[in-house]
Amino acid sequence: MTAAADAMASMADRLEGIVEELTDMAIDALRRAGSGDPDSAETGEALAMERRILRARRAVERAVVALATAGREPLDDGA
Repeated sequence: MTAAADAMASMADRLEGIVEELTDMAIDALRRAGSGDPDSAETGEALAMERRILRARRAVERAVVALATAGREPLDDGA
């Protein structure tokens, strides 16, 4: 593996840890939403936060895939 491929694989590994943290944050937000009055503003805020966290997690997951596969695919030089 090249140094660049090693660096990308290392970054992918670190980002996988961030995915796990974001998952934990989303679960915590859902717990907060489930523990209160379903019609309260706090519940709505917790659900909105959970949705934002999940969007961020999906974006990080896409980055992990892009970095993990970058060393296995030939680069497209646009030609």
